[in-house]
Amino acid sequence: MTTVLDYDEVIERFDPVLGLEVHVELNTHTKMFCGCPTAFGGEPNTQVCPTCLGLPGSLPAVNAMAVESAIRIGLALNCDIAPWCRFARKNYFYPDMPKNFQTSQYDEPIAFNGSLAITLDDGTMVDVAIERAHMEEDTGKSLHVGGATGRIHGASHSLLDYNRAGVPLIEIVTKPITGTGARAPEVARAYVTALRDLLRALGVSDVRMDQGSLRCDANVSLMAKDATEFGTRTETKNVNSLRSVERAVRFEMTRQAAVLSDGGSIMQETRHFEEASGTTRAGRRKETSEDYRYFPEPDLVPIAPSAEWVEKLRATLPEMPWERRRRIQEDWQLTDLELRDLVNAGAVDLIAATVDAGASPAEARAWWVAYLAQEANAKGIELAELPITPAQVARVSALVAEGKLNNKLARSVIDGVLAGEGEPDEVVAGRGLAVVSDDSALYAAVDEALAAQPDVVEKIRAGKVAAAGAIVGAVMKATRGQADAKRVRELILERCS
Repeated sequence: MTTVLDYDEVIERFDPVLGLEVHVELNTHTKMFCGCPTAFGGEPNTQVCPTCLGLPGSLPAVNAMAVESAIRIGLALNCDIAPWCRFARKNYFYPDMPKNFQTSQYDEPIAFNGSLAITLDDGTMVDVAIERAHMEEDTGKSLHVGGATGRIHGASHSLLDYNRAGVPLIEIVTKPITGTGARAPEVARAYVTALRDLLRALGVSDVRMDQGSLRCDANVSLMAKDATEFGTRTETKNVNSLRSVERAVRFEMTRQAAVLSDGGSIMQETRHFEEASGTTRAGRRKETSEDYRYFPEPDLVPIAPSAEWVEKLRATLPEMPWERRRRIQEDWQLTDLELRDLVNAGAVDLIAATVDAGASPAEARAWWVAYLAQEANAKGIELAELPITPAQVARVSALVAEGKLNNKLARSVIDGVLAGEGEPDEVVAGRGLAVVSDDSALYAAVDEALAAQPDVVEKIRAGKVAAAGAIVGAVMKATRGQADAKRVRELILERCS
């Protein structure tokens, strides 16, 4: 079992230093250097060609849309855009990299010297400096078979799927993040969250961490309180959820602190995050840039975006997420705490889209925060991962407004949509959930309920109108909750007058 130090003691004795590298798969239709499709989930090795398989004689060609996306990402991160840059070969062997080198950018990235302002849960602002955002290609995917964990350790053999090889990637690298103290894990999560929101707003990626479209490598090192130089770092690779980013940073801080406190030294290495235990385990010794033997890619010409092209792309940038939130806060008259709760729940964009589809802000908030958030929590997934769209939620809200559903029936319709039973109107028809508003049917139910409770009838006739609630409840029960409660009450008072 790995020895760790109490977190409070870690903070007393050490200062954490973070470096976050986020890999973003772009949503282009074709790969970075060839015309193969990039769709997720295809049959293994069906979306490949000689170029992305690295076969002799094949030549790459740069995906123009990927370059545009890279520039737009750089601009949104307040980066300088290089007037001239080029690709390089990053040489190393791994079975899922068919060329034995990765076409990437090294000392000449397309975007550099940027920043991203993030907000912590209590409203504290942290400005994260961006070192670079550079273009590269993704690797293939290894599937380790025969072991208990799905890892290479203990597996009997491995299968290789090269569909992902060559998919366009942007790697966004921060400068060292210092001065965060005990809040370092929270800062890491907030940064990746803000970056994900920004990339989603730009429309350059679906940022699905569960599918690998957004992956974070978390670099962590510790400095003794009196030290003047950074400590040796470890790099926890391919962390694939926001919660896991925070947990991985926190664990590495406690693990490294225990090693240093015992007089040991930290090995510069990659590590893997274990979701079940919240721990990291050693991977391989971490290479230096010299180990990769970078040299300029001879088969690709340099990229030289003109100032006019850059400004044209700048004009396509959407309203930034933080600007949109400020506007939404004013429009919806939210307090800072209410807005922060919506942001933390991942509900702002969903609610806004539901309002755009016709629901009121109050109705949209009630559905996403009060009901659907419970469903997401129960399933252990992000709110946006629920199988329901803002348009569908807005349609349910409209059915309530039209008097075709009451709130109880509306929840049943939402449940049906979540269960894959179709659009809201199809669920209403399939489950027979429409409100009973026909007076003849309601009169019969009201008369039956009145006849069963003559003492309540006498109270109503004596002026105790509140007693009508008992009759309303009986009618709602008899109609399986499908009666229009307001209309039922009107008919009860009419009958008892």
